[in-house]
Amino acid sequence: MASMMSMIPEGLLLAFRTRHSLVLENLALRHQIVVLQRSSKRPRLKMRDRVFWVLLSRTWSGWRDSLSFVKPETVIRWHRKGFRLYWTWKSRRTGHGRPAVSGEVRELIRKMSRANPLWGAPRLHGELQKLGIDISQATVSKYMVRPRKPPSQT
Repeated sequence: MASMMSMIPEGLLLAFRTRHSLVLENLALRHQIVVLQRSSKRPRLKMRDRVFWVLLSRTWSGWRDSLSFVKPETVIRWHRKGFRLYWTWKSRRTGHGRPAVSGEVRELIRKMSRANPLWGAPRLHGELQKLGIDISQATVSKYMVRPRKPPSQT
């Protein structure tokens, strides 16, 4: 009898729901049935099932109420994982940007700065340009060997 009494208010609330909400809930429940029929004991979710639930969670506020075979936290975890994968893909190295300096040029800069400790980056940069090596002065400064400072006398 108590279950019957709780069903009456729920039925009244369903009557006031929007059609959009009912269609999404029907879609969610049908999807769960398909997944459960496809599986034997434990539901095996494919990537498209996970994407479905992530998209549904983004578009429908009542998705948690109709979800029964995984926890809502799991769907949120899938969404976060997809977000991380997207930004990992988006920020991958594509070959654009400044070209890398070869190891030979780096070693030459270090060798020249060790042999001529009074030369700064502008002078080394000029000497490298005379040799036909096209490199920026900031890069020369980056790869120069810094002279060791004597210990303080205080």
